[in-house]
Amino acid sequence: MLSLQGQEVKIAVAATSDVHGCLFPYDFEEGRPGKSSLAGVYHLTDSMRRAGIPLVLLENGDLLQGTPVAYYANFVQQKRRNLFARVLNLMKYDGVTVGNHDIEAGPAVYYRLEKELRAPYLGANIVSNTSGEPRFKPYTVVRRQGITVAILGMTTPSIPEWLPPQMWQGLSFNDMIPEARKWVEIIKNRENPDLIVGLFHTGYGTGEVFPEGRPPENAGRIIAEQVAGFDLIVLGHDHRRRNEWITRSDSSRVLLLNPGSAATHLALAEFTLKPSGAKSRGKKSDPRKGALAMTTRGENAQPKTREAQRATLLRAEGSLLKVPETVNSNRYTRRFRNDRKAIGAFSDRKVGTLGASMAGVEALFGNSAFLDLIHRVQLETTGADLSLAAPLSVSGEISAGDLLVRDLFQIYRYENYLYVMELTGEEIKNHLEYSYGLWLNTMTSPNDHLLRFREGTGDRTALAHPFYNFDSAAGIRYTVDVTRPPGERVSITGFEDNRPFDPRKTYRVALNSYRGSGGGGHLTNGAGIPREKLQERITWASDTDLRTLLMRTIETRGTLHPTPGTNWKIIPEAYASRGRENDLPLLAR
Repeated sequence: MLSLQGQEVKIAVAATSDVHGCLFPYDFEEGRPGKSSLAGVYHLTDSMRRAGIPLVLLENGDLLQGTPVAYYANFVQQKRRNLFARVLNLMKYDGVTVGNHDIEAGPAVYYRLEKELRAPYLGANIVSNTSGEPRFKPYTVVRRQGITVAILGMTTPSIPEWLPPQMWQGLSFNDMIPEARKWVEIIKNRENPDLIVGLFHTGYGTGEVFPEGRPPENAGRIIAEQVAGFDLIVLGHDHRRRNEWITRSDSSRVLLLNPGSAATHLALAEFTLKPSGAKSRGKKSDPRKGALAMTTRGENAQPKTREAQRATLLRAEGSLLKVPETVNSNRYTRRFRNDRKAIGAFSDRKVGTLGASMAGVEALFGNSAFLDLIHRVQLETTGADLSLAAPLSVSGEISAGDLLVRDLFQIYRYENYLYVMELTGEEIKNHLEYSYGLWLNTMTSPNDHLLRFREGTGDRTALAHPFYNFDSAAGIRYTVDVTRPPGERVSITGFEDNRPFDPRKTYRVALNSYRGSGGGGHLTNGAGIPREKLQERITWASDTDLRTLLMRTIETRGTLHPTPGTNWKIIPEAYASRGRENDLPLLAR
């Protein structure tokens, strides 16, 4: 065994997160080359290993969803080992955390991946309702250059608020903060690692606790500040790149990294350590504890316990490496050449004909053909009284002509299911009031913004709220008065078939499973339905995802002639028209 006494040891921990099916440097939705992907990550990590860098490679969740690649691998290609497992195995990942969109793929997919991955699938806070223990492995231990690295995996506990129960049947999702505190102590006692890494599929957050006593969706900052013991915390989920140090109240520090999404960047933490028993080359501060390091691990420390034998962390540095889009032919490219061809053929399969072009951005300003298509499929599939839906893309534009499988990923990006729920007329109105309060500004003149932007900004990323929470309705006729304050804007005049609309009457409403499970707060904060009562309102659920329902409808019809609906409008119309003129150029920045 190599003796490391007297030496400084350097190791690197690299991580991807929120890859969302980006396995190849090719945009299958647009049908053109060039896109960041795990092929580029392989190029970087393989180069590091060839250079002799001891590397720990981690994936932080939301891998299995979002592109034709993911749909093909999860639901079409069944005979071989799952494509994601084959990719991660080739790349020699050391640990993979379960993400919320991985759960969205369904238990048949994520349990298959768990079985086929060589790396452990991690989820310390995902608990089996039968055993009361973690259903996935809570942590894993990796050794490089005599240094022991423990990796704890957890995911956002908000999954039941977004996904139908059949996606997570038999599972519970615990609050990440107490789970982090519990497991870091278990890891210390059992493993005595030199480094502890939190591989957490959660965003940075604001430090505030959710209302109603619910655990926060994004707990990264809270864990970093309140739970000692971590040397590195890798975040994800919110798709926001981050490289910063958090200093705790006891002056100890932890490095936070978030590589963003779609494999555009690789998070890299480089650690320099002095193994236990190595002679000191002078007093150096341990980045874990800043100036306190020498008082707790100095020359007078007695190595009588396992804790005292841990290596001393001398230096740590974080960076976010840009992943190349263009990758020369290599082992990765050759290995998955046939998969890439098969996915290309699947993506380019014709499902129908589009008689007119559609642009997703129009859904932000009123009725649009893009969103009306979803409304009509929801109504025709369910026979419901009305439909509620939001745009899931505002950048997509589909030209008239052949409608291909890949076009459906611009129309419908997520694997949501379709629900029918019973809501009163008053609840429907309050749902819409909540939506338009998130969506539209209160205008005092035609020169004001129509859309709500974050103050001082005007690009698409700076909308005050995510556009996938901008629900409109089909099946009823109504107006939205933007000169009125939120909560007093929506006037419903009746159904499109001229039936009267009664606030006291109960109606059958078609909407997706994300909204029906409480996602966005429309039914809870808006309509005022207690979260625990939502399941009681569901009277029907589809047996497949909405994108597949769209595909089936289009294949049956053959040719579509998309036109915007005429059932609702923003008033005063002069304000709406000028507001669109003002805001549309800002969205293109």
